[in-house]
Amino acid sequence: MNIELFIARKIASGGLAGKKLAGPVIKVATLGIVLGVIVMIISIAVGFGFKGEIREKISGFASHIQIMSYDYNYSPETNPITIDESLEDEVQAVEGVTYMQRYATKPGIIKANDAIQGVVLKGVDEDYNWDFIQSILVEGRLPAYNDSVRSDEILVSEEIARLLELKIGDKIRMYFIQDKALARRFDIVGIYNSHFPEYDKMFAFVDLKHVQKLNGWNNTQITGYEIGVSEFKLMEQVNEEIYYLTSAKVEADGTMLRNRTIKQLQPQIFGWLDILDTNVYVILLLIILVASFNMISGLLILILERTNMIGILKALGSEDWSLRKVFVYLSGFIIGRGMIWGNAIGILLCLVQKYTQFIKLDPSNYYLSTVPVHLDPFDLILLNLGVLVVTMTMMLGPTYLVSRILPVKAIRFN
Repeated sequence: MNIELFIARKIASGGLAGKKLAGPVIKVATLGIVLGVIVMIISIAVGFGFKGEIREKISGFASHIQIMSYDYNYSPETNPITIDESLEDEVQAVEGVTYMQRYATKPGIIKANDAIQGVVLKGVDEDYNWDFIQSILVEGRLPAYNDSVRSDEILVSEEIARLLELKIGDKIRMYFIQDKALARRFDIVGIYNSHFPEYDKMFAFVDLKHVQKLNGWNNTQITGYEIGVSEFKLMEQVNEEIYYLTSAKVEADGTMLRNRTIKQLQPQIFGWLDILDTNVYVILLLIILVASFNMISGLLILILERTNMIGILKALGSEDWSLRKVFVYLSGFIIGRGMIWGNAIGILLCLVQKYTQFIKLDPSNYYLSTVPVHLDPFDLILLNLGVLVVTMTMMLGPTYLVSRILPVKAIRFN
């Protein structure tokens, strides 16, 4: 029989008489662990959820990787590359690539209701991946494009529609400034809202053939390719493999290709997201330390309360480490109980937010309309292991007080 474990269980359950402090101290210590675990779970769920949502919005507009002309031109007025079906087959064969789509861009000005707004037309074809745009579509439908006939349908953002007082079914006129001014008319069939002003005020989606004609290109010329990957963590690896494919391609006119990830396209945003990760880790560290010191103070009180018991057991021949194990086990009971309740409540709160979205955000400040939540079982396991290891390790220090208690004085201790 494990006598140390037996005594620890009796103390935890209140089965051994003391100075009536054990009950309140254990409850307070347990509550501290519960609150700490709840806050930590919410912190990682919201922090990683926010990062994931922002990342998905950016990759939804620009995909994970882009292939373009090697000219270092960051303007929407781009130099064309030639459609290369052999390159398309090679890229799509790379492990982790989920889609590869053609696109072209052209800046222009929308004039409607005595107001004007500069936008970038993004020309896409019938093979474009509309999954992300479909998820943020707020009104109307997606444009329908095909190979045979050039479509005049356009998809604009809710921000542009608000600024120009437009609605579904309106016809708009766009102007393009180049060697000579050009005008085109489009029919609004859909309105989207990503709550990401940097993109919402910029992009409108039209048929790829319109942009090719406006740029003076033939039907084999495009701005570039957009490539999606199955997991964000694979992006750098896939980009490196694509680099070896594109670096070997030189077009007849000498045009070379380059590929860029969205991290290279938006370094400021991803730098900001990395800072958010740091904030989450700092919060976790502080909460673990606070919970540990709360446990240390509680354990010291429990040891002092059990001074008589410790003196008697020492007088009967118990060793210091045996008595220290009693309080290590007691700490384990408190921490384990607190972690169980903390996980249950924390996960429940996250699930409620995930499926009801009852906590709202201001999209103009946070780019999201609700608090995002992402629960990863692996993250939860690591968090719980970290809390358990750190707190139990810190509990070993206070138990050293047991070895300082002398039996003669302890038995007379009041």
